[in-house]
Formats: sequence, structure tokens, C-alpha cells
Amino acid sequence: MSVTDRRLALILFFLVPAALVSNMVAARWIAGSIPPVATAFWRWGLTLIFLLPFAASAMWRGRAEIRREWRTYLLLGFLGMGICGAPTYVAGVTTTATNAGLIYAACPVLIVLFARFGYGEAIGWARMAGIALALAGAGWILLRGEPANIVHLNFVEGDLLIAAGAVAWAIYSVLLKYKRTALDPMTRLATIVAFGVAVNVPFLIGEMALYAVPNYDLRDWTVFVFLALVPGITSYLGYSIVVGALGAGAASLLMYLVPLYGPTLAWIVLDERLAIYHLVGAALLLPGLYLGTRR
Repeated sequence: MSVTDRRLALILFFLVPAALVSNMVAARWIAGSIPPVATAFWRWGLTLIFLLPFAASAMWRGRAEIRREWRTYLLLGFLGMGICGAPTYVAGVTTTATNAGLIYAACPVLIVLFARFGYGEAIGWARMAGIALALAGAGWILLRGEPANIVHLNFVEGDLLIAAGAVAWAIYSVLLKYKRTALDPMTRLATIVAFGVAVNVPFLIGEMALYAVPNYDLRDWTVFVFLALVPGITSYLGYSIVVGALGAGAASLLMYLVPLYGPTLAWIVLDERLAIYHLVGAALLLPGLYLGTRR
């Protein structure tokens, strides 16, 4: 690996978490104003359009592998662009960007957990304790600081959708790590996005059948382009580059920045304020992330 590649990976290490949480801030900002499946479809459709000039020829050369591994790419598209797509924009109606960012911060320990059960990756007692702490922190945020909510199953729908997205992202990350490929990161991402766009098509048709076909204005298209370039290309391609250059263990550490970036961006853009349960959840999450992801 060249010095330039490592420097790029280090820069992306700090940019990718901000790009990830920008999607949650945007979801809250546009909540209810743009249909969620349409938002996901155009986000990833434009992402694919932006990537194809750089990846199309490599995709054609790697068509044999893509054809052979299409089930894996379909699953990755379903997880990364399906479950982590429209449900996030539905969640923005009922939950805050702060909640979403803090819940997503549990992803690294979920990655460790799924790697253990899916691929036999070793976990010691210290890491198990960290996983328990981090999940307790995410659970406290889901309960919004009220343990009685678990008895009455009183959860906010948006928080549950974000939690589902965090689980999907963790599985996506584990598959990205363990499913070997001859494709370079950009070509692999373009392939996954192509399958992700296809996954969204039937849901888009259903959404348009149930509701009127939206008449997009300049603001809507600006949002779509932003989602394609920042939480789309920058976060997903950047994450792949960091994993390839610094390793999966180091890449998982960038999620430490999500609890910092998420509430900060939500405060700057949306004027959201931290509640006590956010602070308690973060106090459990951060040491849990440290213990759960360290070697």
C-alpha cells in the first residue's frame, strides 16, 4: 500500500462517519415531505449513474464473477440499499437524528457479534462485556430512558426502524469483509448499488400505486443529489477503501465518531438537544465500543 493510499484512508476515516450520519440528519429534515421509497430509489439510482462512468468497463470485465456471485450482491443490495434505505426515511418522521446516530453507534459491536456466530471469529470475555455494555446503551436509547417501556412494548416506530437498519448495516459489513472478490472497491460498490436499485423498484411501483406519483421540485432533486454523493458514494465507497487499506478492525473504530458527529450535526442543522437518556446511553456505548472492538 502506498503512502498516498494510506493518507486517503486516514482522511476518509474521519469523513465517513460524518457522511453516514448526514443521511439520518437529512431523513429528519425531509421527514414526510418526500415519499421514502422514492427517496431511496433516486438516492441509489443517481449514485449508480455517478459511478458507472468509472466502473462500467470493470463491471463488464468482471461479469463472470458478478454472474457467479449474483446472490451475494443481491443480498448486499437488499441490506445496504433496501433495509438501510426507505425505512430510514420513514423513521425520520417519528425519531430524531440524535437517536438515530446513537443507535447506529452500536454497529461495531454488532459486527463483532455477527462475525463470531457467522464466521467463528474469536471473542474473549472482555469483548463480550463490551458488547453487553454497548447493546445496553443502545437499548437505553430505544427505551428513551424508561425501563417500563419494555414491559408495555412501548417503542417509537422510528427507533425500531433505525435499529433494524443498524443490524442490516452490521450484516452488510460482515459480508463485505468475509466475501472475497476480485473487483476493486468502486466496481464492487457499483455492482452492489445496481442490485440495490433493482431491489427498490417493486417497492417504488407499490408506493406510486398507493399514492400519487410525486412531482419533484428543485429542492427534492437537490436532496437526491446530496444523498447520492455524501451518504451514498462517500460513506459506502469510503468505508470500503478504509477496510481495504487499514483493515476491518481499524475501520470499525470509525464508528466511535458517530456518537460525536450525530448529535453535533443534529444540533447544528436541526437544533436538536441532548436529553438525559442520550447521555446515559452514550456513557454505556462508548466504553462498550472500546471493549467490544479491541483486539
